[in-house]
Amino acid sequence: MPIRVKESISAVEKLRKENIFAMTNERAIHQDIRELNIAVLNLMPDKEETEQQLLRLLSNSPLQIEVTFIRLVTHKYKNTPAIYLLKNYRPFYEIENKYFDGLIITGAPVEKLGFEDVDYWGEFTSILEWARIHVTSTLYLSWAAQAGIYYHYGITKKDLDSKLSGVFEHVVKSRNNELVRGFDKHFYAPHSTYSSLDAEALEKTEGLEVIASSDRAGAYIISDGGSNIFVDGHPEYDIDRLAFEYERDKERGLDPQIPENYFPDDDPEKTPVSRWHSASSLLFSNWLNYFVYQITPYDFGK
Repeated sequence: MPIRVKESISAVEKLRKENIFAMTNERAIHQDIRELNIAVLNLMPDKEETEQQLLRLLSNSPLQIEVTFIRLVTHKYKNTPAIYLLKNYRPFYEIENKYFDGLIITGAPVEKLGFEDVDYWGEFTSILEWARIHVTSTLYLSWAAQAGIYYHYGITKKDLDSKLSGVFEHVVKSRNNELVRGFDKHFYAPHSTYSSLDAEALEKTEGLEVIASSDRAGAYIISDGGSNIFVDGHPEYDIDRLAFEYERDKERGLDPQIPENYFPDDDPEKTPVSRWHSASSLLFSNWLNYFVYQITPYDFGK
């Protein structure tokens, strides 16, 4: 079913070529149904690529979804033209009186900084506080998952000795949770990070449930019951994203390790194998169905 976005979002035409139905506002206004309103706080530097990744996953649903991209006003964006942001991303102050069925907050390349040292931390936490009342369910990805758990539960992240990059096997620990309905017990997910969550602290924290985890990458899916769902990884990544990051880091002289379990025979000259897209698609579908659509009120005013 269609996702509803502005025609000027660059991902629209690319997704149409993949036979993914992206509906424009002009067509959607002629349909008399209650669409889901999903806000996205996109903190990734490659805005247009992340848009495409998220919209692809959101499209795998029988629901019509209207997506609103949010931008921060306390942060200077370096990788995206200002004209594109002004046209396609709404500042938080423009939507803070609105209600949304769901909110997705992406990761950000700031894992090496303390949370309070991030230049937009104040605005970021004001959005988390706003979401308590104005959003039915918030889905946090990667750094946002670590930051959200820190803000809501006081559990700080753990710095890693080196970057964790690769595709790792995970195990479903809570088979009855609707987030992992239809999952195999063992599944794969990509990671790219310099920090991780404290698994022992998560297990001891009342109100949090670790739904899936990895021996190598740690806790992956954590929930507080549904209002906040934390995914400490990158389920949205396309097949070539880790390869791009590996080559980028080499060009920067960082001497990166080859992403684990990603290239066949650990050979960067070979084409990576996709092993996580079905689980990622199911994760987003389950979130939209069980934690947004089945829970959110039809009329926010009531």
